[in-house]
Amino acid sequence: MSRGDDYVFLAGDVNGHNIIIATLPAGQEYGTGSAAALASQIKKFFPNLWFGLLVGVAAGLPNLTKIPPIDIRLGDVLVGLPDGQSAGLVAYDLGKETPDGFQLLRVGRALATTETVVRSAIGNIRMMAPNDTDIFLPFYDRIKDKEHRTGVFTDPGQEQDIFYEFNNEGVQRPVQRQLRHISRRTRVWYGSIGSGDKLTKHSRRRDELRDQYGIIGLEMEAAGTVNRIPVGVIRGVCDYADEHKNKEWQPYAAAMAAAYARAVLREIGPGKAVPAQGS
Repeated sequence: MSRGDDYVFLAGDVNGHNIIIATLPAGQEYGTGSAAALASQIKKFFPNLWFGLLVGVAAGLPNLTKIPPIDIRLGDVLVGLPDGQSAGLVAYDLGKETPDGFQLLRVGRALATTETVVRSAIGNIRMMAPNDTDIFLPFYDRIKDKEHRTGVFTDPGQEQDIFYEFNNEGVQRPVQRQLRHISRRTRVWYGSIGSGDKLTKHSRRRDELRDQYGIIGLEMEAAGTVNRIPVGVIRGVCDYADEHKNKEWQPYAAAMAAAYARAVLREIGPGKAVPAQGS
């Protein structure tokens, strides 16, 4: 364990990699500014750090009208990865107030890309889809019964996963979705993730952001981190960015993201995580 000016870092070893675990102080407000301050401290005390993995929870943005549907569920894993013309991470601005109401910006700001070695490892895992879960679920099984401050990391159950959307009359209603078979309980979604400072807790705003920027999830730290440390963004889905947001799914979702991150480190291998001299 090492102490910085304002933060405490935990050092360790995972799959032959020397790693540093850094988190925001308890009680500190989440957001891109806090994440940027933490990233700056990491670079200050560990200048030889080559890449990072930003691991945690996010809101999932299902789109059941698409063909095939983007049927994101609580506990699924979101991985920020460029897809065609889209960046893997987009800093969205919620827009501005106008006489006609709230207006979103047309285009989000694409952020710095992840290190090539991380994208390569993620690409190798993705090639195994839909069996990519077989690569990281064993890591989850090792920790699911571990105790944390409020319980364990087990699955709250698909029956508790309720997604609300607006119908054609503008009425919010729960969507009836078939339970997944236990062998396909978890799915990994690859694409653009939105990062911003403001917490979204409204299903209509959520859908606007999803459709405007083509994103699969929303989180609040990556935009403050990537221009200081090149990070791969790995998030477990803990809510749907609506009025029904709560913390029940956070431990399970965080554990799933951590398991995927462990698989990425194993895929890279310790010999690959050394940048060339002079880079």
